[in-house]
Amino acid sequence: MASRWYFSVLLHAFVFATVASLGFSQLTPNYYDYSCPNALSTIKSVVEAAVQRENRMGASLLRLHFHDCFVNGCDGSILLDPSPTIDSEKNAFANVQSVRGFEVVDEIKQAVDQACGKPVVSCADILAIVARDSVVALGGPTWEVQLGRRDATTASRDAANANIPGPFFSLSQLITNFKNHGLDEKDLVVLSGGHTIGYARCFNFKAHIYNDSNIDPSFAQYLKYICPINGGDQNLAPLDSTPANFDVSYYSNLVNKIGLLHSDQELFNGVSTDALVQQYSYDNQAFFRDFANSIVKMGNIQPLTGNQGEVRVNCRKVNSY
Repeated sequence: MASRWYFSVLLHAFVFATVASLGFSQLTPNYYDYSCPNALSTIKSVVEAAVQRENRMGASLLRLHFHDCFVNGCDGSILLDPSPTIDSEKNAFANVQSVRGFEVVDEIKQAVDQACGKPVVSCADILAIVARDSVVALGGPTWEVQLGRRDATTASRDAANANIPGPFFSLSQLITNFKNHGLDEKDLVVLSGGHTIGYARCFNFKAHIYNDSNIDPSFAQYLKYICPINGGDQNLAPLDSTPANFDVSYYSNLVNKIGLLHSDQELFNGVSTDALVQQYSYDNQAFFRDFANSIVKMGNIQPLTGNQGEVRVNCRKVNSY
């Protein structure tokens, strides 16, 4: 009888420990409720101020989260500067002279650590939170951000080169790329809608306006003034007709063949994704709902949790012990 009781106690202890470990390894929107209840409001205020200073910053901060998650998961690795042990993802083809907003992330990290009294909020979580707050600041939907990510202690420029989808990709390449990250065709279409805000460099759309046939001729001609055949590679053009508003203009532009990037227009080119693009072009509610769902799904790509990784003191470098 005693041995049965002892076995029962051991079994309950094992089950509790297993459930507890599983619970702690999962992301949750309440992760900082007790350790730093002011964390999210502090981050939001800095993001709002940054976007008010320059509305383009909203798109830049959203893009950081996307480019972080597509390289070995959402682990803050994109924020690491080059060092003798870090081959920085900032130097990858998709990021160099392109990704920005690192100073805003530094500002947020300093403010939130001060509010918490110590480094509590990971840099990876900061990227997930600022993505939401940037979208909201520009008129887009809100969602519950899942939290509890830890920060990577490594980065990989090679992985960034291999895994971040490019503006020259075909639809099949885009679908394969997203599938490799656990995201489906619908996620591809709806997350591409992040291009409803922000700008792109001439280098990234030059081939589309000079070589492609699936582009409105007058739109192509207009863009050639911004992006001449020779030079001008750093010149900027808006990704859609309302680059400071998170809305469905991106999709209506694709329907009218005035998508800025080759990869954008690939989503509406007599292909399987046409119907969804068509729906989002007039259904703001569906786009907002689906964008919120897909970005939460993206934020769950291979997070470091529990005892994995660390919470960086400085988002640009790993902690020294």
